[in-house]
Amino acid sequence: MSVSVKNISAPITREDARSLRAGDAVLLNGYIYTARDAAHARLVELIDKGEKLPIDIHDAVIYYVGPTPAKPGYVIGSAGPTTSYRMDAYAPRLIELGLTGMIGKGKRSPEVIDSMKKHGAVYFGAIGGAAALIAKRIVGCEMVCYEDLGSEAIRKLTVKDFPVTVIIDSLGNNLYETGVKEYLDSVK
Repeated sequence: MSVSVKNISAPITREDARSLRAGDAVLLNGYIYTARDAAHARLVELIDKGEKLPIDIHDAVIYYVGPTPAKPGYVIGSAGPTTSYRMDAYAPRLIELGLTGMIGKGKRSPEVIDSMKKHGAVYFGAIGGAAALIAKRIVGCEMVCYEDLGSEAIRKLTVKDFPVTVIIDSLGNNLYETGVKEYLDSVK
């Protein structure tokens, strides 16, 4: 079985997000933001206060990562994905405001999946354990805000052929469920 790879530009429109299916291999090109739970908490606090967000969340992709400091000659250090459930309390609010893509590892809550289906967003998986390799696909890194959070600050990354897989699509199809079923069916 050959796998086709889709090239997608980030930011990702809702139309592009809705065109992807669980299991699709994707190479992202463009820019994405980094943010983990501490930054997400601050973003939702701003939303609750009716204040402007420090990033344009419309059509944005957020990579759940806390990169290590860059070595001389590199734009970023290791940049492997963080477990995504830590952002589940905040993600539906951001999806409602226009967030179209999330990158991390691990399962998502029913509330996040419902919000993805309602608003047209997608959840990508990045390979854990390949942090140094993934970092080579990050060609630019700019501090945006919350520098006091250290590795959890929000950064704007420029990515080239950044490899991800669609884990949960905008229809709610979940590779963690369908992949296991396909495997079990194949070994019967």
